[in-house]
Order: sequence, then structure tokens, then C-alpha cells
Amino acid sequence: MSAALDYTRQEMMAIATGREIRDGELAIFGVGLSMLAGFFAQANHAPNLRSMTEGGVYGATPVGGLPWGIECNRISSNATSFTSALDALGFLVASGRCDVGVIGAAQVDKYGNVNTTGIWDGEIGPHYRPPKTRLPGAGGANDIACGAKRFIIMAAHEPKRFAEKVTYISSPGYLDGGDARARHGFIGGGPSAIVTTLGVLRPDPETKEFLLDGWFAFSSVEEIKANTGWDLKLAPGARVIPEPSAEELANLRKVDQTGALRKK
Repeated sequence: MSAALDYTRQEMMAIATGREIRDGELAIFGVGLSMLAGFFAQANHAPNLRSMTEGGVYGATPVGGLPWGIECNRISSNATSFTSALDALGFLVASGRCDVGVIGAAQVDKYGNVNTTGIWDGEIGPHYRPPKTRLPGAGGANDIACGAKRFIIMAAHEPKRFAEKVTYISSPGYLDGGDARARHGFIGGGPSAIVTTLGVLRPDPETKEFLLDGWFAFSSVEEIKANTGWDLKLAPGARVIPEPSAEELANLRKVDQTGALRKK
């Protein structure tokens, strides 16, 4: 951490994700850190961001802290429009109109495929069998991964989460790499970054394998490689990612007024 600024890994991850979002974009994100990242971007450098939730709440800003859900009063009370998931996911995202989405991951692999369905002890096999650990499921993340022009993955950087190959694809990244998404007819462009509690990974332009693009000031290449389940390579120009400025941190904490996500 900076000697001048005290911030947490979660806050750094949210700021780094927010930096990926551009002014004027149509963006979709769920609750928690993805919403913190999105509304931080709006408060900091993207005042014309057109935000929506998976539940169809459009053009809102959080009131009194981060919402507990995608239709919570904190996010719906000042919305421009209040429609439904059918409009958000079935119309705007599925048609390719959504510029960027932010999703979470319980497990992610080297091609950006996300698993939020379950953890199995080995391959599932030819017939579905119950997982050892059942996870919450994809929610709207699959729709976002298939239809958004690009999406950003947020995940805690731990060996159990960063696998050579996910045991189940809840939300597709680049499948087995290369032009796999185009061959399967996806409208969306795929994941543009994986932002973690240690750094940022980006896909190789040709192979689509994720490479280490940058690491946070409190981390290192060695720590990130040790917490990754594949032979993680460095992207050209990989570097230390700038720490949050005082203005960025202040704007982030205006969104997270209650400090609900201010974790170490």
C-alpha cells in the first residue's frame, strides 16, 4: 500500500475495474464489487455512463450506499426507467447493444471461461452428476458473456479459483482459444480483462490465452504466478499498475458510503 493512502485489495480491484469502463458506454453490472466498480467509474471519469442492472433498472445512481440487490430501493429510487430482466438481458444485451458488462467468477481458466455452477472432484464425465460444492449459478452472467461487446471478470486471485481448465463453463470466455467464439456464433466479443485482487490479466490477441498485463503495487509477478493454476506468461509491456489517486479513492468511497465492501 502507499504510505500516503490507505486502501484495501478489494478497493484496488474495484478501481482497476472501473478504469476499464469508458464515458458514454451502455454498461451492465450486478450487485457487490461489480456495481462498486461501475458506479465508481461514473463518479470518477465517466459521467455519461448509461448504466443498467440485470433486473432492468436503467439510468440510476446508488442512494445511501451500495444496493443489496439489483432492484433494491437504493438503485431504483432515482432510475430513469424501471423495466425488467427481459429488456436488459433479452433485448439490450442479447442484441449486442451493450458495450460492457462486469461479472464475477468462482473459478476462471486461461481462456477466460467462468464457472459459477459447481466444483467437481475431477471431470464431470459423459453424464451430469452433482458437484462436490454447489455454487450460486450464472444468473445473468451467461447472457452478458455471450452478448456484450466486451466484459470484464472480477475474481479473488487464489489457486483454487484460477484453473488450467474450469470443470464447468457457466459463462463462456474464449472457450478453447483462438477463433472459437466466432465459430460458435457468439454476438459478444468476449472478456477484455480479468481484474483480480493482485493484478490485471488480458487475452493474447491471437491465442486468447490470458497473460499478466500488470500487477498492483502490493503484489508481484512471483506472487501472481504462484496463485495461478496455469503457466502464466507476461504480456508485452507488463508493468506495475498505478495506485489509486486521492481523488479516485474519494470517489470510490462516495459510492460505498457504508463501507460494506471495504475489506482487507
